[in-house]
Amino acid sequence: MSGHSKWSTIKHKKGKEDAKRGKLFTKIQKEISVAARLGGGDVEANPRLRSAVLAARGANMPGENIHRAIQRGTGELPGVHYESAEYEGYGPGGIAVLVECLSDNKNRTVAEIRSIFSKHGGNMGEAGCVNWMFEKKGLIHIDKKVVPEDVLMEKAIEAGADDMTVEEEVYEIVTPVENFEEVKTTIEKAKIPIQNAEVNMVPKTTVRVEADKAEKVLRLMDSLEDHEDVQKVYSNFDIPDEILQSMQ
Repeated sequence: MSGHSKWSTIKHKKGKEDAKRGKLFTKIQKEISVAARLGGGDVEANPRLRSAVLAARGANMPGENIHRAIQRGTGELPGVHYESAEYEGYGPGGIAVLVECLSDNKNRTVAEIRSIFSKHGGNMGEAGCVNWMFEKKGLIHIDKKVVPEDVLMEKAIEAGADDMTVEEEVYEIVTPVENFEEVKTTIEKAKIPIQNAEVNMVPKTTVRVEADKAEKVLRLMDSLEDHEDVQKVYSNFDIPDEILQSMQ
């Protein structure tokens, strides 16, 4: 899980920059609209929409933006129709990469994602080439300053979490998909603020990346996440702490 946790931490820091550029808002609004279109506009009855709204609030998105995104999804307001697409490939050092997109033009998106892989020393593969290396898990992030580690650990494990790790600024709770809502609800009832909660694809094993490939890997990940149609990027890389620190 170490490689995934490190990328989560990197993305958490990068997210603040994305929000300033407005890109994070755009990505979350897309997800809210699609979630509302597929499962209805009731936040409490639609888990995917609830997670998207939680992400929006975590990014300090205005409530009116959230409301309009839901209305575009339910058809109460006009909006672009987005379709889901998943692309798979390999990056520098043989790492596996999964890319989840929401696009209004899949032909354009696939060509641009393939180009990003190529420019950064990777290559896009066929459907299913790396998907089997990942499994769905619930991930919940809590700011370390708001609750003692032992208190949170006890509540999370009792509610059905698999594990909890301590990162630089956050606790990361990992849950089976079927226990995700129960663990999240237990934490919310305990009045512990949740920074982020979503179901992600977590690598079953990781690939160690050495110094000569580390920067290329992070550039590929950044470029993919920077694309306007990309919602999430997953990988199985593991960059040792000492190499990450030397790059800062």
